[in-house]
Amino acid sequence: MYRFLLSRQWVIITLVALLLIPTMIRLGIWQMHRYDERTARNQLVSRALSADPVPVETLTSPGHTVSTGQRYRPVTAVGHFDPEREIVVRRRVNGDEEVGFHVLTPFVLKDGKVLLVNRGWIPADAPSQTTFPEVPAPPAGQVTVTGRLMPDETTAASGIKNLQGLPDRQVMLINSAQEARRLGARVLGGYIAQTAPEPANGTPELIGRPGNEDAALNYAYAIQWWLFSAGVPIGWVILVRRELRDRREAAAAQQPTEAQPAAV
Repeated sequence: MYRFLLSRQWVIITLVALLLIPTMIRLGIWQMHRYDERTARNQLVSRALSADPVPVETLTSPGHTVSTGQRYRPVTAVGHFDPEREIVVRRRVNGDEEVGFHVLTPFVLKDGKVLLVNRGWIPADAPSQTTFPEVPAPPAGQVTVTGRLMPDETTAASGIKNLQGLPDRQVMLINSAQEARRLGARVLGGYIAQTAPEPANGTPELIGRPGNEDAALNYAYAIQWWLFSAGVPIGWVILVRRELRDRREAAAAQQPTEAQPAAV
């Protein structure tokens, strides 16, 4: 009765089942890797955010590439803003997903080096996209600024295309090397997302703290894939038993019934 397993249909079903089991196991392992990666990132970000602020030049310098371990570290700097040479970063959103600009202002340190400071978000309320938006002025004179150290932005990491031919003083990505050429100055690698001092009247809107990635979701997906892999052989057995039952019932129905005696 099991010879039907050698039919074309059942050979295909069996092969598909045999392929699904290792595939689902592998998908579960991949989800666990993602869980480990996200958990490690969350721990790294949490440690960085909870660290005490340090002078920015202890972590970065002109031409320096901000490492993963340095990202989000609180830093301080003493100097003055240079609003005459600030630029805006296009197509950035705030916490309410409204599209606008990030304001990137050069901050001149005591030794003449320049730190790029992302002062926060402003709405795109200019008459046109080619017009430089109205930007609230930064504090005047010597100030101490605090922020989270960030690496230079790239298309590969952000998915944002670095478009050319943009209006004057508008960019798509924050890049210290590019700004060093524009400013003709020694620019520290990376930039900071300002956290203090608080802007007057709440604008520009400071960039919020990074949130945790949902690592638990990857853990749940891993368990789900492994349960699916365990369910494949169970489902195959159920299908075989159902097919066997149907064939037995069909065979029984085809057997000739005994002739009934003729009525007298």
